[in-house]
Amino acid sequence: MTKDICIVGLGYIGLPTAALLANQGYQVLGIDVSEEVVSTVNNGDIHIVEPELDAYVAKAVQEKNLVAGLTPKPADVFIIAVPTPFHDGHVPNIDYVETASRAIAPVLKPGNMVILESTSPVGTTERVADVLAEEGVDTSSLFIAHCPERVLPGHIMRELTENDRIVGGITSEAGEKVADFYRSFVTGDVLVTDARTAEMAKLTENSFRDVNIAFANELSILCDKFKIDVWELIRLANRHPRVNILQPGTGVGGHCIAVDPWFIVHEGGKDARLIRAAREINDYKTAWVVERIIDTVKAFHDEHGRAPSVACMGLAFKPDIDDLRESPALSVFQSLVLEDIDALAVEPNLKRHKSIVLNDYHDVADTADIVVYLVSHNEFKGLKVRGKVLDFCGVTVVAK
Repeated sequence: MTKDICIVGLGYIGLPTAALLANQGYQVLGIDVSEEVVSTVNNGDIHIVEPELDAYVAKAVQEKNLVAGLTPKPADVFIIAVPTPFHDGHVPNIDYVETASRAIAPVLKPGNMVILESTSPVGTTERVADVLAEEGVDTSSLFIAHCPERVLPGHIMRELTENDRIVGGITSEAGEKVADFYRSFVTGDVLVTDARTAEMAKLTENSFRDVNIAFANELSILCDKFKIDVWELIRLANRHPRVNILQPGTGVGGHCIAVDPWFIVHEGGKDARLIRAAREINDYKTAWVVERIIDTVKAFHDEHGRAPSVACMGLAFKPDIDDLRESPALSVFQSLVLEDIDALAVEPNLKRHKSIVLNDYHDVADTADIVVYLVSHNEFKGLKVRGKVLDFCGVTVVAK
C-alpha cells in the first residue's frame, strides 16, 4: 500500500496537496528550494493565503504526517508541482520541471509513481521520463503520468477532493496505477487517458476561459467608445436563454489563464489564431486601462492645476486572494508609477510587500483624488469614496 509521498514544490498547489494527503494519513515530505518556506511549514504555518489551508498544515505537522525539507528522500509516490512560466516571447519554460526530475532521480526505485501536476506544454511528461532516463533511471520500472490540477484559488482545499481529475499515463498501465492513487482521496471522477491528451486538456480548459473573457473585455472597450454601459449591456444580453457573457475586467492574470494558452500558441503556430487573438485582446485590455487612467489624470490636472493621487484598488490577479502572479492589476499600478503618477497601492489580502508600500483602503477612500477599481475584492463593495471613480471590474455595479 502506498504510504510515503514526496511532493516537490510547496507553492499554491504543492502545499495544499501535501497538507490534504497528510491529513488523509499519508506520510508526506514536502520539498522546496526556499529555506524560509521549509522553515515556515515545519513550524506548522503557511506562506500563502488560502482558506482552511492553515488548519490543514498545522494539524498535519502536529501529527507528524507532514515534514518539509530541501532534499528528496525515497518514497512511493513523487508529485512534481513546480512553476511552468515562459521565457521572453512567450516560449514555454519547463526548466523547473526538469530540475525537479533530476532532483528525485537518485532516490527513485522500481514501482514508484512519478506524477507531474504542473500545468505543462504538450510533451512535458514524456520529457520527465527522458530526463530520468538521462540520469540513469530505468523508467520502464516506473509509473509516470500527468494529472493537472483544476482548482480555483480560494476553494482549493475543497476542490482538490471534489473536482474530477484527468490522469494521463506514459503507458496505459501507468495511467491506471496513478488513477487508483487519486481515487484514494478524490471524491470526483478520475478519468484516464494518455499523457499528451491530459496535458492538452488543461491547456484547452484555460484557453476556453481566456477566449470567453476576451469577448467580454473587447465588448467593454467597444462600449466605452460607443458610450454604452457595458454592465447593463451584458445583463440584458444574458437574458437570452443561450447567451452567457462573462464579466470584463482589468485583463487576465494568474499562472494559468494568462500563461497556458501561449503553450498552445507556441506549438500551434499559425493554426492557433483564435487562441492567440484572445491572449492579445486580454493583454491589450490592461494597456487600455492604463491609457484610460492616464487620460483621467491629465484631465484632473487641467481642471485643478495639480497632479492627483490615484488609488489602485487591488493588486491580486483575481478577487479575494493574495496571489500576484501575472496580475494585470499589479501591471497597471507599476505602469502608473513609471509614468510618475502618485499611485497608491491597495491590496487588503496582503499584510506587506517587499517593494510596494501598501495603503489601507479606508484611508485612500477618504483621501485619493481618483479611485481606480482594478480587482473586485469584497472589501471594496459599497465603499464610500471622496474622489472620482474608475471602475474596471464591476465593483460599483448594483445588481438589478
